[in-house]
Amino acid sequence: MTMISAELFCDELEQRGFSLASGVPCSFFGGPIALLSRTPGRYVPAANEGNALAVAVGAALAGCRAYVMLQNSGLGNLINPLTSLVMTYRIPVLTFVSLRGQPDPADDEPQHAIMGPTTRPYLDMLGVPNWTLRAGDDEERFRELLNTAIGSMSAGHAPFICVEKGVVARVTENHIDQDGRLDSGEAVRVIAKLAGDAPIIATTGYTGRELFGIDDRPANFYMQGSMGHASSIALGVALADLQRKVIVLDGDGAALMHLGALSSIGFLNPPNLVHIVLDNGVHESTGSQATTSATTRLDQVAAGCGYRSTRTCRTLPEVTEAVTAALTSPGPHMCVIPTRRRQNPLPPRATSAHSPQSLRSRFTATLNNTTESASSEG
Repeated sequence: MTMISAELFCDELEQRGFSLASGVPCSFFGGPIALLSRTPGRYVPAANEGNALAVAVGAALAGCRAYVMLQNSGLGNLINPLTSLVMTYRIPVLTFVSLRGQPDPADDEPQHAIMGPTTRPYLDMLGVPNWTLRAGDDEERFRELLNTAIGSMSAGHAPFICVEKGVVARVTENHIDQDGRLDSGEAVRVIAKLAGDAPIIATTGYTGRELFGIDDRPANFYMQGSMGHASSIALGVALADLQRKVIVLDGDGAALMHLGALSSIGFLNPPNLVHIVLDNGVHESTGSQATTSATTRLDQVAAGCGYRSTRTCRTLPEVTEAVTAALTSPGPHMCVIPTRRRQNPLPPRATSAHSPQSLRSRFTATLNNTTESASSEG
């Protein structure tokens, strides 16, 4: 199959005056992101898709051409600044969006089944100019679309180029130093053992798969998509029954995506919430693109937001001590565990064995049974 090299993708945009890119990682754009990240200032790793678009807007206002790369599953995060900022002020920004869940939604992960077929119709409904770069399209087709998109930008529009899987080739990435970090599987195994009957909300991506492979149980809720919202889901579960301990198993990229959730948790101060972040410094499931956790002390952020206790654990005994203390004392608590990139083959997703609806039903049934039991005992 014909593929566009990551080098050509970046070079063609640079030749047309695009000097800045931003985005949230998607494996479809892993090659360009890796190349751009090697030169400081060329790529901004945004916390979420809306932030990425706003960065591109700022660059455009300052006279630069900028573009955004994102996954269509995160398109919703971009809609507010797209409609109320970009389209209202008529700011010319180019966006590349991957078409996950297309052309065959049944051949993809379940969280892409809705956005896959509706991405382009949704853009059409908004009146956003858009075209599709399909698998097998060659370099000339890419150049043609770029020139068409630039013409649209010159008319004050913010066009989209939708990109199918396998269009852009990958490159070898430079990975961060991972010495002195724990194996995430070993950490998850300790947490699962200590959890007892406490429900665990596991964030999307590899974290949920790891928990599923180590200790699948009805009290686990494995997120498919909805990246960044694990702690908010856990907050809702915790507030529904303050007598029940609730664990959220988060990732650094996910926690950073909607960092404001930590402020809500600190403000509401649920005593039964235990927030654990596996921090490997990368968006691992999309190709190990770096997050910004290297310069963001999540434990200190949580402390500043009002968490009752925060701690960074660098050994398994420290994990055991911190989780045990958090489960036996009033919270909310934050435990950050620096982990290295996963080396072993990962278990399949939970949805390989359970439908999303059955995962929801068994989790809800477990919570309700716990609530009813606690009420009858009280």
